Amino acid sequence: MLSVKPWRAEAIIRLILNLIVCFCAGSLVVALMNRGAVGRPLRVGQMVIAALSFQGALVVLVTRFLREHETSWREGFGLKNQWHRAVLFGFICASLFLPVGWGLQWISAQLMLHFPKLHLRPEEQQAVRTLQLAVTWQHRLVLGLITILLAPVAEEVLFRGILYPWVKQVGFPRLALWGTAILFAAIHFNLVTFIPLAALAVVLASLYDRVDNLLAPITAHALFNAVNYAMLYSFQDRLLQSP
Repeated sequence: MLSVKPWRAEAIIRLILNLIVCFCAGSLVVALMNRGAVGRPLRVGQMVIAALSFQGALVVLVTRFLREHETSWREGFGLKNQWHRAVLFGFICASLFLPVGWGLQWISAQLMLHFPKLHLRPEEQQAVRTLQLAVTWQHRLVLGLITILLAPVAEEVLFRGILYPWVKQVGFPRLALWGTAILFAAIHFNLVTFIPLAALAVVLASLYDRVDNLLAPITAHALFNAVNYAMLYSFQDRLLQSP
C-alpha cells in the first residue's frame, strides 16, 4: 500500500528544512509589507506571497523529493490507480464530513465561550479574514485557486502522501494517524477549527488507506474548501445586499 511507502528519512528532513526556509522567507516579506502590525488581516497580495512560500514551494520541493526516490507523482502517490473511483470516494467523503465538521466547529466555539476565564475567543482563520476582504472578482478568483486547488494538493501531499506513510512504515501506525492529524490542524493556527481539522485529517488518512490513491483525499479536501469558500461569499454578499 502507498500508505506504508518507504520514503527515506534524510530526504524528508531535507524537504522539511527547505520548506521552513521558504516559509520563513515568505513570512519575512509579508511582515515587511504589513509593517509589523500584529493581528491585522493580510491583504490579498500578502496572502498570495504567504501561500506561494509554503504550499507553492512545497509543490516544487516535492518534485525534487520524488526525483530523489526515482519515482513520479503518478507512481509515488498512486494517481494512476483507478482515478475515477478515487474522485468519487473523495466527493462522498467530503459530502458526509461537511456537516460533521461544521458541528464540531460550532461545539468548539461554544466551549470557548462558556469558559471566559480562559480568555479564549472564537476567531476566524487568517486566511478566512483575508477572503472576507476580497471584493473584486479578480481577487476572489486568485484566492479561490489557492484555497480550492493549491492548498489541498500541497497539504495532502505533505501530510497524507509523505509524513503519514513514513511514520507508519517505521512502525508507528497510531502515531502516524493522530500525529499527522494534530500537526495538520495545528499549522492552521486557529483554536476554533483545531478539532474539526484534526477530525478531517483522520478521515483523509483513512480514505488514503482505503483507496490507495492520493487523489481521493485531495478531492475531499478540495471539495471541503470549495463549499466553505462558496458559503462564505454567499453569506457575505447577502449581507451587503440587505437594506
